[in-house]
Amino acid sequence: MQSLRDGYRAAVIGATGGIGAAIAAALKADPRCGLLAELSRSGDSPVDLLSEASIAAAAEALATAHGGLDFIFDATGALTIDGVGPEKSLRAIDPASMAASFAVNAIGPALLIKHFSNLMPREGKSVFATLSARVGSIGDNRIGGWISYRSSKAALNQIVRTASREIVRRRPDAICVALHPGTVATDLSAPFAGSRDVFTPQESAEKLIAVCDGLTPGDAGGFFAYDGSKIEW
Repeated sequence: MQSLRDGYRAAVIGATGGIGAAIAAALKADPRCGLLAELSRSGDSPVDLLSEASIAAAAEALATAHGGLDFIFDATGALTIDGVGPEKSLRAIDPASMAASFAVNAIGPALLIKHFSNLMPREGKSVFATLSARVGSIGDNRIGGWISYRSSKAALNQIVRTASREIVRRRPDAICVALHPGTVATDLSAPFAGSRDVFTPQESAEKLIAVCDGLTPGDAGGFFAYDGSKIEW
């Protein structure tokens, strides 16, 4: 991460997942990274997306110990929840399953932004990146299906866009973005990869970090693919 200050401080939320672990490993290997906090549900400061108290406590613990963060990567998200995968038709919509998808893929990340964006510095480039998905694009939806997951990621994109507008009022160099990681060989997407090109978690992580490294304040609130291209809303 050449665009952040030397000795930058970073946190990966969802650091035990496929992409999260790969992001954390890449940051550990970066000699310019001065601090890396790896957060998950099972860590020393557990972060449960369904518990705002745990999110607030984790953010407060980092603020107390380190004062702030220059790079926050949210690698959380779920396609299959409690054994229920994406719907294939309107008939398959279940309100409880839809609510669970929104809780994990939209509300949880919104709470992460709420509490962790306060750790971003007032001056100098900082990045809050969260994993979205191309299927969350309304304009790019050509085949339908997966209503709950698509809608939860579309909601996340709006959350990122809206939150970014508020964050930059106090932190003009702060950049909050949604990222599409591609189809990655993880437990989340592997069962649905089909004939698509599939990245290893390490390949996806390298691409996503490169995208974050190339971001400028003008990109705040954007939705980007792993190759740096903009994805339509």
